Amino acid sequence: MSEGREPVENGQHCEVIAGTHSGKSGVVQDANTSKTGAVTITVLQTDGTRFKTLAKNVRTTG
Repeated sequence: MSEGREPVENGQHCEVIAGTHSGKSGVVQDANTSKTGAVTITVLQTDGTRFKTLAKNVRTTG
């Protein structure tokens, strides 16, 4: 990534720090790179809810 962050990988716990889902957290389930180079991820919350967000909007927490 151009920001110097570590790449997000499946199974990592993350916290969303920007965008629509800011403040939510969960486990990364699916990381994909689009044709334009944007990395999108699916995040699974503890209550079973899933949402998609951009990897640049998350911080891994362990």
